[in-house]
Amino acid sequence: MSKNLSFDSLVNPYPAARYPIYAKNGMVATSQPLAANAGLDILKKGGNAVDAAVATAAALTVVEPTGNGIGGDAFAIVWMKDKMYGLNASGPSPQSLTIENVKTKGHEKIPAFGWTPITVPGVPHAWASLIEKFGNLTLSEVLEPAIKLAEEGFPVSPSVGYFWQRAYEKFKEASKDTPTFDEWFKTFAPNGCAPKPGELFTLPHHGETLRQIGETKARSFYEGALAEKIAKASADNEGYLTLDDLKNFEPEWVTPISVNYRGYDVWEIPPNGQGIVALMALNTLKGYDFNEKESFETYHRQFEAMKRAYISGKHYITEASKMSVTTEELLSESFAAKQRSKITDKASDTEPDLVPAKGGTVYLATADAEGNMVSFIQSNYMGFGSGVVVPGTGIALQNRGFDFSLNEKDANALEGGKKSYHTIIPGFLTKDNKAVGPFGVMGGYMQPQGHVQVVMNTIDFHLNPQATLSSPRWQWIEGKTFMVEKEFPTWLAMQLASAGHDIKVELEAGHFGRGQIIWKDEETGVLVGGTEDRCDGFIAHY
Repeated sequence: MSKNLSFDSLVNPYPAARYPIYAKNGMVATSQPLAANAGLDILKKGGNAVDAAVATAAALTVVEPTGNGIGGDAFAIVWMKDKMYGLNASGPSPQSLTIENVKTKGHEKIPAFGWTPITVPGVPHAWASLIEKFGNLTLSEVLEPAIKLAEEGFPVSPSVGYFWQRAYEKFKEASKDTPTFDEWFKTFAPNGCAPKPGELFTLPHHGETLRQIGETKARSFYEGALAEKIAKASADNEGYLTLDDLKNFEPEWVTPISVNYRGYDVWEIPPNGQGIVALMALNTLKGYDFNEKESFETYHRQFEAMKRAYISGKHYITEASKMSVTTEELLSESFAAKQRSKITDKASDTEPDLVPAKGGTVYLATADAEGNMVSFIQSNYMGFGSGVVVPGTGIALQNRGFDFSLNEKDANALEGGKKSYHTIIPGFLTKDNKAVGPFGVMGGYMQPQGHVQVVMNTIDFHLNPQATLSSPRWQWIEGKTFMVEKEFPTWLAMQLASAGHDIKVELEAGHFGRGQIIWKDEETGVLVGGTEDRCDGFIAHY
């Protein structure tokens, strides 16, 4: 690792933050301690970083169902034996889910909940594909810790309990006139209320579903007994998802895309994911010198570059084969220079076409003693997703179709069998073709903004991984409006406001995503990790 990165410094300008964590043999960083320990158990059993990532991901569907589930999507960047791989396991819309069919039911936009926004889940296939290509262990072995947690029970952690209660209240309100969410209440609120922090909770159907996924290498989910249950529930409720939609799904192995930022290569999964938004913003920002983190010029330029990258992203990003421009064009030096030329010393007006939805996602990073590393993210979207749970399975289905447009002229216009603009993105950093490590910040449209802040905190401002994550965050909302955390310096907020930015101080940390980082020292092989202060973040290591 370059000495330019802060690897060995304990200096942390954020007193409430933890110290970074160091390890030699393996590391798992994620948002829930039991899930991180599940991944560590697999490492100690002889699994590699990929085995640990899948074990952790499966455990997260159990112990943090507020952010992800078996019925969601996943993306991964894998560094295996000094080579990089990308996996896009986002599912397409059902073939019969079309603009005409949705409008016929009286919708002017795709609803957030119920059967209409459900797309093909990619998570089980992602797990199976990763283990088949890279795993030391079998999928059944890797899922054992998650199955045990589901069937024997787990104590609900604090932040998970908070978001579980919020979901309960949301679905309680939404269920007044419909039975759509009945199975959700049977599965996740069987006692008539959300579980409290510290309460033991079991998910027996979820555990049996995981067992079937392991034993069949996920085929049951796409063309076997589980697929039949999903398709039947859809048909019984006038949904669009069919057995053929499930059977025809395959994840895509893709080549990650990157930009070089001050000698480091920053990697993302290509569209339909929004990782390219982070790369566009960094491409713009690398044309400036940043000598001080806490300065008006730093934040103003970050704000303006991020805003312009998002406007471009929302205009162009959809399924890669249907985009009107190439990723090379969006990441070109000429495009970056054009974006940079529009930045003045005042906040700019933008088209009011982006009001980000709230996310619901989990992110994890793993590393093993052989130098393999994984950046992995999975999500149901908006917490529990659609609110639909398939009877007798524990499978909560995602609502990714919500992001499609019903305007056929938009790049992300709804079509049957199409992949939508996707918010979840894993990140990875390399230098001179050697791994520095995985990083990510989950949280809907916060994610590219979190990636930019992580990269700049690390490279420009030399913060260690924990300080990088503990640094107060900001998020563009729409127009000139930015949210900042309560720890954000007041004097800077005032200067930014004087330049025309509409600064809103947000007290709830959940709006700013949750991140994980693992960096590796190239000379010694020592791993250093940072985890999230804003939730139950934990780093399991040895």
